[in-house]
Amino acid sequence: MRSKKLPLYVAGGAGVSALAAVLGISLAGSGGGGTLTASPKSTVVQTRNTSIGRVLVDVQGRTLYLFAKDSGSKSSCIGSCTVDWPPVPVTGAVRAGSGASPAALGSIARSGGGRQLTYNGHPVYYFDDDEKAGQTKGQAIDEFGAKWYALAADGRAVTTAPGAAKAGSGGSGYGY
Repeated sequence: MRSKKLPLYVAGGAGVSALAAVLGISLAGSGGGGTLTASPKSTVVQTRNTSIGRVLVDVQGRTLYLFAKDSGSKSSCIGSCTVDWPPVPVTGAVRAGSGASPAALGSIARSGGGRQLTYNGHPVYYFDDDEKAGQTKGQAIDEFGAKWYALAADGRAVTTAPGAAKAGSGGSGYGY
């Protein structure tokens, strides 16, 4: 089983302050030390060029995936599956950034509580081993009973094999 790693791209105090402002996180506390309190105002989905083509990512550049086993907007990833493939949580409003379709954005209730992002009706997930912005290490992995694919802006699975496409190329199709 993989260890849980969530990337944080900051360098020094200025980086923390800038990241806090971008993500809507407030720095609270008195004196020199502050604690981070998450209070994001929105979940933003946008597109980015990657090694498998242009895919959907979050505001930090993390690739968004669909699970071929999901049926409609019902998530089939539960229990230990969510350790490797965490559902993308929805906090605040859901907004479309560059390249994403506002009409395709939505959310579903998770059985354990909270809301999960959907795109074009698909529940959306992160891959735990994607450690840097733009990574697609989860592309076409067959785990937990089906394959996982990055999402294209049109809401379809990107079926391009890892390393097979140049950044900016197409590669979308249902294929599952």
